[in-house]
Amino acid sequence: MFQPSQNDVRKFFCTAWAKQRQGLPMDPMEDIAARWIAEHPEYDTDLADVDAALAAVYTVEEGRTNPFLHLSMHLSIHEQCAIDQPTGIRQAVQLLAARRNSLHEAHHEVMECLGEMLWASQRSGLPPDGPAYIEAVRRRATR
Repeated sequence: MFQPSQNDVRKFFCTAWAKQRQGLPMDPMEDIAARWIAEHPEYDTDLADVDAALAAVYTVEEGRTNPFLHLSMHLSIHEQCAIDQPTGIRQAVQLLAARRNSLHEAHHEVMECLGEMLWASQRSGLPPDGPAYIEAVRRRATR
């Protein structure tokens, strides 16, 4: 299984964004990443300098979102929907996106559900509960 390090992830996003800005060819995953990065201009500075990105520390006390974690979650949700895994996530996200009239805003809500599922899994020591995750997304779509 592919298990990139924190530095690998940060380099990937910085490289994808640099290629996008320079009009260079990108592989499919870089293209997807660049599209999500474009939705977050507030991360431009974080992505502009690879060395600074590798050295950056994001703490809860700082009150700032880790842009690399945030973008990674966008990619994770994108991939979950692309392969519909867990089964039903594609439909649930589409429903939420239609309800919010924005795929981007839907992703942000799905991130909360994904984070809660992972937190519960880590806390309980049990595998992530895919059906509960999908149900949480569906509940948001019906509010």
